[in-house]
Amino acid sequence: MQMKLKLTVAAAIATAAGVSLAQDMVVKIGHVAPMSGGQAHYGKDNENGVRMAIEDLNAQGVTIGGKKVKFEIAAEDDAADPKQGTAVAQKLCDAKVAGVVGHLNSGTTIPAAKIYNDCGIPHITGAATNPNLTKPGYKTTYRIIANDLALGAGLAFYAADTLKLKKIAVIDDRTAYGQGVAEVFAKVAKSKGIEIVDQQFTTDKATDFMAILTAIKAKKPDAVFYGGMDAQAGAMLRQMDQLGLSNLKYFGGDGICTSEIIKIAAGAKSLDGVICAEGGASLAKMPGGTAWKAKYDAKYPNQFQVYSPYTYDATFVLVDAMKRANSTDPKVYIPKIVQTNFKGVTANIAFEPTGEMKNPSITLYTYTGGKKAALN
Repeated sequence: MQMKLKLTVAAAIATAAGVSLAQDMVVKIGHVAPMSGGQAHYGKDNENGVRMAIEDLNAQGVTIGGKKVKFEIAAEDDAADPKQGTAVAQKLCDAKVAGVVGHLNSGTTIPAAKIYNDCGIPHITGAATNPNLTKPGYKTTYRIIANDLALGAGLAFYAADTLKLKKIAVIDDRTAYGQGVAEVFAKVAKSKGIEIVDQQFTTDKATDFMAILTAIKAKKPDAVFYGGMDAQAGAMLRQMDQLGLSNLKYFGGDGICTSEIIKIAAGAKSLDGVICAEGGASLAKMPGGTAWKAKYDAKYPNQFQVYSPYTYDATFVLVDAMKRANSTDPKVYIPKIVQTNFKGVTANIAFEPTGEMKNPSITLYTYTGGKKAALN
């Protein structure tokens, strides 16, 4: 009799636990970035930020619409390729994820934005900076980082006003990001009286820049601006050393502003001339940056690059809108995103009606003694 009672109690507990689990609502949040290829280190860092946010949200025990929510990541690789980017965007639409954090590259995010708009799923990028992203006016598209208008202009002002440079050569990788930030830099630099002595083009897969740099050397510039990513920039710095161009300043946007460029440059003296810009404050000046970075490094040692604090915040911003709408249905909570006023790790996040950040800051960095350091 006693054994039967024990079994009955155990069964009741198991049943109750089953009911409790059944009441938990699983909500999937998509993440897209290059997880393969030459930009995989960025993608891994971005994904780490989303995973960390989801772990922290689940630890909080979020309740929406009277149900406890369990958040899960639906991670996809776009390989920094626009065609693959739209394919995985459609895959996430078909999977009916509640929202998406991503993509990394402007070239993948811009075409993917239309897919998300058409299927009614919001996405927030913490990395794609081309201003054209928000021009269509989609109510599903948001960015929590300064765009290239701020980055390119900030670098041009520094070149003209602080360094008093007169002649600069411009190179870009012909991607939406690289070409966009280079065009902004060149336009603002010209308006400040700087002569653009040469404009050269490469690709985001190139490794040999000797012909481009040799042509630039003949123009005797004070600096080079590169619109592109760190894999090409690091190789370019090594080749600048070989051509005796180590004395030139080397400007670039957030795409080159990584820890990885130190490894890729492999001791190149030209690294000392790098001045790059990131949207947002430095980690030390972010509201929660220092503590967050310590937690990140403990969980993902030696993987931090640039954007993971933003993908972390982007995940929280989506969930904050769900909580305020008391719904995980995109149709219901999308209107709440534009009303965001969220105290994140990176900043106090609020949006313009266009989906751009209100009052985004930028930070300039240099590399001193092989270490990245903020200039402002």
